Amino acid sequence: MNWNSNLINNLHWSDTIINKEGKEKVAAKIAEKVKDGDVLGVGSGSTVFMALFAIARRVKEEGLNVKAIPTSVEISMALTNLGIPMTSLYEHRPDWLFDGADEVDPNRSLIKGRGGAMFKEKLLISSSPVNFIIVDDSKLVDKLGSKFPVPIEVFPQALLHAEKELQKLGVRELILRPAKGKDGPVITEAGNVILDAWFDDIPADTELRIKSITGVIESGLFINYNVEIMVA
Repeated sequence: MNWNSNLINNLHWSDTIINKEGKEKVAAKIAEKVKDGDVLGVGSGSTVFMALFAIARRVKEEGLNVKAIPTSVEISMALTNLGIPMTSLYEHRPDWLFDGADEVDPNRSLIKGRGGAMFKEKLLISSSPVNFIIVDDSKLVDKLGSKFPVPIEVFPQALLHAEKELQKLGVRELILRPAKGKDGPVITEAGNVILDAWFDDIPADTELRIKSITGVIESGLFINYNVEIMVA
């Protein structure tokens, strides 16, 4: 028996979609890449959300057998709404992945995690042989950290230890990310909190140095990953 839920059936993106026309074009290009039998890693963000609708149209019209591994609750709900079957890393490895980013530098290094899903996103990107990062030109920067802080997911009881260790790495400003729809901080799907760290400079070893701090689950730095950038 199906729930027949209005909450799922009427699901829509939670914010205004900027550069919607450009993102629709990139979403269509992503949908064109889908082949019968593909297992897709599905990241987060508005362009990813739009790409899912384009993929769902192909699945329905062409009868494609496609499975998806989502990175977040909202993407899981979108997949349910669109009738795209889900799987997990217990069962499948992605054939390829598509995701967004907050910043992309000339070396194709990224800052991700404004949506708070960087742990699962990094896990899927590391697991996938092919990764498409879809952004608009406002996300292209000469230097990482120019527009966005580095999100860092931290086990709650390690918060003050992480603060002390991050200060040793030269962080300029450190903010416990507040929630918008509830009192208190953002709580990730794994039950952790997020620190947003502003750096004046981000050397190539910063990702590894942040990850080495006890209590840090993951950061939103993606340096030297196997990604292809698609610009809306």
